[in-house]
Amino acid sequence: MTVEVYTTKTCPYCFAAKDLLQKNKVTYKEYDVSFNPEMRRKLMNKTGLRTVPQVYINGKHVGGFTDLVNYFLANQ
Repeated sequence: MTVEVYTTKTCPYCFAAKDLLQKNKVTYKEYDVSFNPEMRRKLMNKTGLRTVPQVYINGKHVGGFTDLVNYFLANQ
């Protein structure tokens, strides 16, 4: 499973998403967009969303923290 998480340094939902992944022993690649406006703009263009976290699993956009929780509940 390939997981990518787009985050910022001060986002509590980002911390919660990373914690959920760690508790489920899922390795992920984190992209911090806090001080990278170019990456943040690309993320917004790709997802149509301005919020973080944004999570991709195997290249498919899952969504934010609540969507990640629902993904794990549906795939237990």
